[in-house]
Amino acid sequence: MDEQFSRTEMLLGKTAVERLNKSHIAVFGIGGVGGFVVEALVRSGVGNIDIIDSDKVALSNLNRQIIATHSSIGKYKVDVMKERILDINPDVQVNVKKCFFLPETKDEFDFSIFYYDIAAVDTVAAKIQLIVQATEAHVPVISCMVAGNKLDATLFEVADISKTSVCPLARVVRQECKKRGIKDVKVVYSKEKPIKQTDREAPGSVAFVPSVAGLIIAGEVVKDLIKG
Repeated sequence: MDEQFSRTEMLLGKTAVERLNKSHIAVFGIGGVGGFVVEALVRSGVGNIDIIDSDKVALSNLNRQIIATHSSIGKYKVDVMKERILDINPDVQVNVKKCFFLPETKDEFDFSIFYYDIAAVDTVAAKIQLIVQATEAHVPVISCMVAGNKLDATLFEVADISKTSVCPLARVVRQECKKRGIKDVKVVYSKEKPIKQTDREAPGSVAFVPSVAGLIIAGEVVKDLIKG
Protein backbone atom coordinates (compact mmCIF):
# COMPACT_ATOMS: atom_id res chain seq x y z
CA MET A 1 0.00 0.00 0.00
CA ASP A 2 1.31 3.44 -0.98
CA GLU A 3 1.60 5.33 2.29
CA GLN A 4 0.35 8.56 0.71
CA PHE A 5 -2.99 7.00 -0.17
CA SER A 6 -3.19 4.46 2.66
CA ARG A 7 -6.15 6.17 4.35
CA THR A 8 -7.98 6.40 1.03
CA GLU A 9 -7.33 2.72 0.34
CA MET A 10 -8.68 1.79 3.77
CA LEU A 11 -11.99 3.37 2.80
CA LEU A 12 -12.25 2.70 -0.94
CA GLY A 13 -10.13 -0.42 -1.41
CA LYS A 14 -7.03 -1.17 -3.47
CA THR A 15 -8.87 -1.64 -6.76
CA ALA A 16 -10.54 1.76 -6.45
CA VAL A 17 -7.25 3.51 -5.71
CA GLU A 18 -5.64 1.86 -8.72
CA ARG A 19 -8.58 2.91 -10.89
CA LEU A 20 -8.25 6.52 -9.76
CA ASN A 21 -4.54 6.49 -10.50
CA LYS A 22 -5.25 5.40 -14.07
CA SER A 23 -8.01 7.96 -14.63
CA HIS A 24 -7.56 10.95 -16.93
CA ILE A 25 -9.71 13.92 -15.92
CA ALA A 26 -10.23 17.34 -17.50
CA VAL A 27 -11.10 20.34 -15.34
CA PHE A 28 -12.22 23.41 -17.26
CA GLY A 29 -11.89 26.53 -15.11
CA ILE A 30 -9.40 26.79 -12.23
CA GLY A 31 -11.17 29.35 -10.07
CA GLY A 32 -13.12 29.30 -6.84
CA VAL A 33 -14.84 26.02 -7.74
CA GLY A 34 -12.36 24.37 -10.11
CA GLY A 35 -9.34 24.86 -7.87
CA PHE A 36 -10.99 22.87 -5.10
CA VAL A 37 -12.09 20.21 -7.58
CA VAL A 38 -8.50 19.71 -8.66
CA GLU A 39 -7.21 19.77 -5.09
CA ALA A 40 -9.58 17.02 -3.97
CA LEU A 41 -9.07 14.86 -7.07
CA VAL A 42 -5.29 14.93 -6.71
CA ARG A 43 -5.47 14.17 -2.99
CA SER A 44 -7.82 11.29 -3.86
CA GLY A 45 -5.21 9.76 -6.15
CA VAL A 46 -6.23 10.75 -9.69
CA GLY A 47 -3.12 10.17 -11.77
CA ASN A 48 -3.64 12.20 -14.93
CA ILE A 49 -5.33 15.59 -15.06
CA ASP A 50 -5.77 18.35 -17.63
CA ILE A 51 -6.28 21.84 -16.25
CA ILE A 52 -7.65 24.49 -18.58
CA ASP A 53 -7.83 28.22 -17.88
CA SER A 54 -6.39 31.38 -19.39
CA ASP A 55 -6.71 33.68 -16.37
CA LYS A 56 -3.99 34.97 -14.09
CA VAL A 57 -4.33 35.17 -10.32
CA ALA A 58 -5.69 38.56 -9.24
CA LEU A 59 -5.93 40.30 -5.90
CA SER A 60 -9.70 39.83 -5.95
CA ASN A 61 -9.19 36.03 -6.00
CA LEU A 62 -7.61 35.95 -2.54
CA ASN A 63 -10.92 35.70 -0.71
CA ARG A 64 -11.93 32.32 -2.16
CA GLN A 65 -9.50 30.60 -4.56
CA ILE A 66 -7.18 27.94 -3.18
CA ILE A 67 -4.35 28.89 -5.55
CA ALA A 68 -4.53 32.59 -4.72
CA THR A 69 -1.86 34.00 -2.41
CA HIS A 70 0.06 37.26 -2.53
CA SER A 71 3.02 35.40 -4.00
CA SER A 72 0.91 33.96 -6.84
CA ILE A 73 -0.69 37.22 -7.99
CA GLY A 74 0.00 37.84 -11.67
CA LYS A 75 0.86 34.20 -12.40
CA TYR A 76 -1.25 31.99 -14.63
CA LYS A 77 -3.71 30.01 -12.56
CA VAL A 78 -2.89 26.77 -14.34
CA ASP A 79 0.84 27.22 -13.66
CA VAL A 80 0.21 27.82 -9.96
CA MET A 81 -2.18 24.86 -9.83
CA LYS A 82 0.31 22.58 -11.56
CA GLU A 83 3.02 23.48 -9.06
CA ARG A 84 0.62 22.77 -6.21
CA ILE A 85 -0.46 19.44 -7.73
CA LEU A 86 3.11 18.22 -8.10
CA ASP A 87 3.91 19.31 -4.55
CA ILE A 88 1.04 17.10 -3.36
CA ASN A 89 1.86 14.17 -5.64
CA PRO A 90 4.94 14.36 -7.90
CA ASP A 91 3.76 11.32 -9.86
CA VAL A 92 0.67 13.00 -11.32
CA GLN A 93 0.70 13.66 -15.05
CA VAL A 94 -0.40 17.30 -15.33
CA ASN A 95 -1.36 18.72 -18.70
CA VAL A 96 -1.71 22.50 -18.77
CA LYS A 97 -3.62 24.47 -21.38
CA LYS A 98 -3.74 28.27 -21.18
CA CYS A 99 -7.02 28.62 -22.98
CA PHE A 100 -10.46 29.97 -22.23
CA PHE A 101 -12.86 27.26 -23.38
CA LEU A 102 -15.57 28.56 -25.71
CA PRO A 103 -17.48 27.15 -28.67
CA GLU A 104 -14.79 28.77 -30.83
CA THR A 105 -11.99 26.79 -29.13
CA LYS A 106 -13.73 23.42 -28.80
CA ASP A 107 -11.76 21.85 -31.65
CA GLU A 108 -8.53 22.31 -29.70
CA PHE A 109 -9.59 19.46 -27.41
CA ASP A 110 -9.88 15.71 -27.92
CA PHE A 111 -12.65 14.84 -25.49
CA SER A 112 -12.41 11.13 -26.24
CA ILE A 113 -9.24 10.78 -24.13
CA PHE A 114 -10.90 11.85 -20.90
CA TYR A 115 -12.54 9.62 -18.31
CA TYR A 116 -14.54 12.56 -16.95
CA ASP A 117 -15.08 16.23 -17.83
CA ILE A 118 -15.69 18.90 -15.21
CA ALA A 119 -17.23 22.20 -16.24
CA ALA A 120 -16.24 24.83 -13.69
CA VAL A 121 -16.25 27.67 -16.20
CA ASP A 122 -18.24 30.87 -15.73
CA THR A 123 -19.97 31.52 -19.03
CA VAL A 124 -23.23 29.92 -20.12
CA ALA A 125 -21.97 29.32 -23.67
CA ALA A 126 -18.91 27.45 -22.36
CA LYS A 127 -20.95 25.30 -19.96
CA ILE A 128 -23.36 24.28 -22.70
CA GLN A 129 -20.62 23.58 -25.24
CA LEU A 130 -18.72 21.43 -22.74
CA ILE A 131 -21.84 19.38 -22.14
CA VAL A 132 -22.32 19.00 -25.91
CA GLN A 133 -18.70 17.93 -26.50
CA ALA A 134 -18.69 15.45 -23.63
CA THR A 135 -22.00 13.97 -24.75
CA GLU A 136 -20.78 13.53 -28.31
CA ALA A 137 -17.62 11.85 -27.02
CA HIS A 138 -19.63 9.61 -24.65
CA VAL A 139 -17.68 10.95 -21.69
CA PRO A 140 -19.34 11.64 -18.32
CA VAL A 141 -19.61 15.33 -17.46
CA ILE A 142 -20.55 17.25 -14.36
CA SER A 143 -21.22 20.97 -14.48
CA CYS A 144 -21.31 23.53 -11.71
CA MET A 145 -24.08 26.05 -11.82
CA VAL A 146 -23.56 29.49 -10.29
CA ALA A 147 -21.80 29.62 -6.90
CA GLY A 148 -21.64 33.41 -6.82
CA ASN A 149 -24.11 35.62 -4.93
CA LYS A 150 -24.74 32.75 -2.49
CA LEU A 151 -24.14 32.44 1.25
CA ASP A 152 -25.65 29.07 2.25
CA ALA A 153 -23.41 26.21 1.16
CA THR A 154 -25.78 23.67 2.74
CA LEU A 155 -28.27 24.28 -0.08
CA PHE A 156 -26.13 22.73 -2.81
CA GLU A 157 -27.61 19.64 -4.40
CA VAL A 158 -26.48 17.07 -6.96
CA ALA A 159 -29.09 16.33 -9.61
CA ASP A 160 -29.73 15.67 -13.25
CA ILE A 161 -30.12 18.99 -15.06
CA SER A 162 -33.74 18.07 -15.84
CA LYS A 163 -34.54 17.93 -12.12
CA THR A 164 -33.11 21.32 -11.13
CA SER A 165 -35.11 24.23 -9.78
CA VAL A 166 -34.72 27.79 -8.41
CA CYS A 167 -31.30 28.41 -10.04
CA PRO A 168 -31.66 30.79 -13.04
CA LEU A 169 -28.54 29.45 -14.77
CA ALA A 170 -29.69 25.86 -14.36
CA ARG A 171 -32.94 26.83 -16.05
CA VAL A 172 -31.08 28.18 -19.08
CA VAL A 173 -28.81 25.12 -19.30
CA ARG A 174 -31.81 22.83 -18.84
CA GLN A 175 -33.63 24.50 -21.74
CA GLU A 176 -30.57 24.31 -24.00
CA CYS A 177 -30.05 20.63 -23.23
CA LYS A 178 -33.70 19.94 -23.98
CA LYS A 179 -33.41 21.73 -27.35
CA ARG A 180 -30.43 19.52 -28.25
CA GLY A 181 -31.98 16.30 -26.99
CA ILE A 182 -29.23 15.90 -24.39
CA LYS A 183 -30.14 13.83 -21.34
CA ASP A 184 -28.43 12.54 -18.20
CA VAL A 185 -26.30 15.57 -17.35
CA LYS A 186 -25.18 15.70 -13.74
CA VAL A 187 -24.92 19.15 -12.15
CA VAL A 188 -24.24 20.73 -8.79
CA TYR A 189 -26.59 23.61 -8.15
CA SER A 190 -27.99 25.63 -5.28
CA LYS A 191 -31.59 26.05 -4.22
CA GLU A 192 -30.66 29.32 -2.55
CA LYS A 193 -32.10 32.34 -4.32
CA PRO A 194 -29.28 34.59 -5.58
CA ILE A 195 -28.55 37.65 -3.49
CA LYS A 196 -29.35 40.59 -5.73
CA GLN A 197 -26.72 43.15 -6.64
CA THR A 198 -27.66 46.40 -8.30
CA ASP A 199 -24.40 48.17 -9.03
CA ARG A 200 -21.88 45.48 -9.98
CA GLU A 201 -21.44 43.24 -12.99
CA ALA A 202 -19.32 40.55 -11.31
CA PRO A 203 -21.07 38.35 -8.73
CA GLY A 204 -20.10 38.53 -5.08
CA SER A 205 -18.51 35.45 -3.55
CA VAL A 206 -17.10 34.14 -0.29
CA ALA A 207 -14.62 31.46 0.72
CA PHE A 208 -17.11 28.94 2.06
CA VAL A 209 -19.48 28.54 -0.91
CA PRO A 210 -17.56 27.84 -4.16
CA SER A 211 -15.13 25.65 -2.22
CA VAL A 212 -17.99 23.44 -1.05
CA ALA A 213 -19.34 23.18 -4.59
CA GLY A 214 -15.90 22.11 -5.80
CA LEU A 215 -15.53 19.44 -3.13
CA ILE A 216 -19.00 18.08 -3.88
CA ILE A 217 -18.11 17.82 -7.56
CA ALA A 218 -14.83 16.04 -6.79
CA GLY A 219 -16.69 13.60 -4.57
CA GLU A 220 -19.18 12.79 -7.31
CA VAL A 221 -16.41 12.24 -9.83
CA VAL A 222 -14.45 9.95 -7.52
CA LYS A 223 -17.53 7.89 -6.65
CA ASP A 224 -18.44 7.52 -10.32
CA LEU A 225 -14.91 6.56 -11.34
CA ILE A 226 -14.53 3.81 -8.77
CA LYS A 227 -17.79 2.22 -9.89
CA GLY A 228 -15.99 1.21 -13.06
